Amino acid sequence: MKNKITLLTCCLILVSTIAFTQKTVEASNIMKDIKAGKSISIKNATISGILDFTYMDEAMEKLPKRKKNSWWNGNSDNTVKKLIDVKISFTNCVFRNDVLAYIPDEDSGYTFIANFEDIAIFKDCKFERKAMFKYSRFERDSDFSGSSFDEDSTFKYAKFDRDISFSNTTFDEVATFKYAKFRKNVSFSNAVFKDSATFKYTQFNDGVSFKNTNFEEDLNIKYMKVSGDFNISNMKVAYDIDSKYTKINGRSFSKYLLEKK
Repeated sequence: MKNKITLLTCCLILVSTIAFTQKTVEASNIMKDIKAGKSISIKNATISGILDFTYMDEAMEKLPKRKKNSWWNGNSDNTVKKLIDVKISFTNCVFRNDVLAYIPDEDSGYTFIANFEDIAIFKDCKFERKAMFKYSRFERDSDFSGSSFDEDSTFKYAKFDRDISFSNTTFDEVATFKYAKFRKNVSFSNAVFKDSATFKYTQFNDGVSFKNTNFEEDLNIKYMKVSGDFNISNMKVAYDIDSKYTKINGRSFSKYLLEKK
């Protein structure tokens, strides 16, 4: 009986070890699958290694050398775009290293950007390092709800063409959505911004919800434009709100607040 129990214990340990091992996925393998045209659907896993959607190293091999250029100025000659044309879905995953859809490479003078042609889901995920989606375009439904961003994150100049949610997200560091464009209604309800948040020049073409959103530092919505529903019920801002030139359905932010009282 003792030998049987020992054998059973060893089997359980082996199964547990295998299960634990299966929960870690190498970013390099994900990139290989994307390159091979395979859709990505990963749940309850830890992603190890830098996940570079721009494929910068691969693209660099085909690019001519050039002198160091000024910071990205919108010219197409120094911008290299990668189209991710398969479905990307991560649910309840932990990203140990950077997740990059934007890389400004000062040594080469090129800027590398990834756009997402298909569905892009990062739901209930934890970004422990940088999450860079600057200039990225999301052509189909996307979802970052329930996720947390431990370090720098940027969606500056990002474009969202379809449904998108940032509800229940947490941003530990400065978060910027400056110049971002949302064609569909987007929710930031119950989100927590622990550092400054920037929505300067952001465009919401079909409404936005900041219901129960908690801004623990400053909030910059200067020049922000909203068309459609603007839900700020129970929204909290700890310090200053910069709402200069903000337009809510053609009205200033202050007039909007007065009319809601």
